[in-house]
Amino acid sequence: MSGDGSQPGPHWDARLYDDRHGFVWQHGAALIGLLAPKRGDNVLDLGCGTGHLTARIAAAASTVLGIDSSPEMIAAARTAHPGLRFEVADARALAFTGEFDAVFSNAVLHWIGDADAVVRGVARALKRGGRFVAEFGGDGNVRAITTALRAGLEAVGRKPVESPWYFPTIAEYAEVLGRGGLEVRVVVLFDRPTPLEGGENGLRDWVRMFGGHFLAQLPDERRDEYLAWVEDALRPVLFRDGGWVADYRRLRVVAVRPGGVV
Repeated sequence: MSGDGSQPGPHWDARLYDDRHGFVWQHGAALIGLLAPKRGDNVLDLGCGTGHLTARIAAAASTVLGIDSSPEMIAAARTAHPGLRFEVADARALAFTGEFDAVFSNAVLHWIGDADAVVRGVARALKRGGRFVAEFGGDGNVRAITTALRAGLEAVGRKPVESPWYFPTIAEYAEVLGRGGLEVRVVVLFDRPTPLEGGENGLRDWVRMFGGHFLAQLPDERRDEYLAWVEDALRPVLFRDGGWVADYRRLRVVAVRPGGVV
């Protein structure tokens, strides 16, 4: 996962991502089964992060290109998987026309506010009959965490800020897909409570990795105080058996570009 964000992108710590947040790509492994890559496919992995899912797709497909807006993530992907192709690219401005049998994306699209630009680019990149398989945060994703992050800013004397994420409903995203020229086959919203790595420190590690938008509102010397407030607020709800469980809700999508069968 990485952010092709609609605002200036966050600085991604690729090592921290792999060391403490491997659950992101590990959960995405199930999505590859839905993609069903086959020999001869040309696949675009949109928001490839450190490339672990790209490598799994490559094991079944002839050609895979991994793209991400983060140079840090792309550098790590090239190091980990030197035999594969990775490029820095913006998901809102895909420069492909009719090249891919499939576009795959895991845990990325909630970072991109301009969903219409992404879907138009995906549709243009696909061959006729090509498929788009994606999963990302949907309506209600990390609602408890976001509420605490905003309230915590107020508690330490800062003005609350809006969420940086895009979490659409089923209806909203189905409309985006249709407007972009894709035919909807599956759109499902489901709860997926997700254990965080790191034990007692799991929540603050998550915030440091993904919640930089909120931490940026505070000077460095106030951040531990803020994180402690957020932990106290969420402990009764999200701390279980010695670890934190994030209140994830995921939107899973399958759509095709009309005009043929892959």
